[in-house]
Amino acid sequence: MLRIHFTDADLARTRIASAPDPLWEICASLHRMQSRQGRWAYADWYRGTRARLHDTGMVRTLRTLLLPLVPRAAYFPDFLTPPEAVDGLEAGVEAVLATGKERVRAEIGILHRTSGAPAWAPRLADPELRQDLVHALRRYHALAIAPHHDRVQARIDAERAARARAVLDGGTEALLAGLGPDLRWQHPVLHTRYPEDRDLYLNGRGLLLVPSYFCWGNPVTFGDTELDPVLIYSLRHEPHPSALPGDLGSGAPLAALLGRTRAAVLRTAATGATTGEIARAVGVSASSASQHAGALREAGLLVSRRHAAFVLHTLTPLGAALLRANAPCAEPR
Repeated sequence: MLRIHFTDADLARTRIASAPDPLWEICASLHRMQSRQGRWAYADWYRGTRARLHDTGMVRTLRTLLLPLVPRAAYFPDFLTPPEAVDGLEAGVEAVLATGKERVRAEIGILHRTSGAPAWAPRLADPELRQDLVHALRRYHALAIAPHHDRVQARIDAERAARARAVLDGGTEALLAGLGPDLRWQHPVLHTRYPEDRDLYLNGRGLLLVPSYFCWGNPVTFGDTELDPVLIYSLRHEPHPSALPGDLGSGAPLAALLGRTRAAVLRTAATGATTGEIARAVGVSASSASQHAGALREAGLLVSRRHAAFVLHTLTPLGAALLRANAPCAEPR
C-alpha cells in the first residue's frame, strides 16, 4: 500500500499533466511487454509494435538493454524518468544523459538489490554507454509510442476534461476521490495498491498527477522521496478493442454524420461536454442529443465516459482531425 499525505498547501498545488510524459510512457509500455495482464486493452498496439520491432531489428536491444533496466517489479531507476521530459522526449533524454555518475551508480545499486540488475548496468555511470541507452530510447519511442500519439493525447484530453469538472464541482478533493478504483481518497491521505508498503509525505510540494495510457493496475511514483512528487496513474480502458487512429473502415458509419445537427454536436464536444450541455448548445432534447452522440461515437468520432451522474463526450483523434479539416480558412493578409 502507498499512502500519500497531503497538507492544505499540497491540495492547492496538485495539478494534472497536460500531455503524455514520453519517458514514463516508454517505461510503462515496457511493463506491458512483460505481462499479459490487461493485454486485451493493448492488443492492437502489442501486435503492431512487435511487428515493427522485428522488422527493424530492435528486438535484441529491447531484450538485452531496455527490459533489464525496467523490470516489471517494485523498482526501476528514477533517472530514466526525469521531470524534464514534461517538455518532450528530447528534453527528457538530455536529462538522462546529464544525470550525475554517483546518482546512476546508487540507483543501479537499488535495482540490483530489489530485483537484480544486469552485470553491465553499473557502467551506465559512463556517459558514453548512456549515449547507447538514449539512442535505444529514441528508437523504441519512434516504433512503439509515437505512432499512437494522437490516440494517447485524445485520451489524456478526455481525462483532463473530466478531472477539471470534478475540481469545479467539488475542489481538489473531488478530483482525488474520482481518480479510479485503484486509488482511494480519505482526507488527508490518498491510498493506492503498491508493490511495497510506503508513506509519501508531500510537505507542501504538491503532487503532479500524470495520466498514462500504458500504465496498468497500480499507480507508480519515484523511489526517491526527495524528488518532486509525481504519481503516474492508469487511464480507464474500454472493455473492447477500438479501431486504430485514422482507420475509417468501410466508410459506412460516416454516412450517419451528414447534417447540421451532428456537426454542431461534434463542435460542442471539442472541449468536452455532457449530454445536457450538448442538448442546450444545439437546441435539441436530451434524448436527441444522446442519440446524436451515439451515432458519432459509433463512427469513431467521440468517446463517451460516465463520471458520477453525467456522461462526458470528448473527441477522438479522428473527430478532432475532421473538425480541423472543416475549419474555415484564415483570411489572407
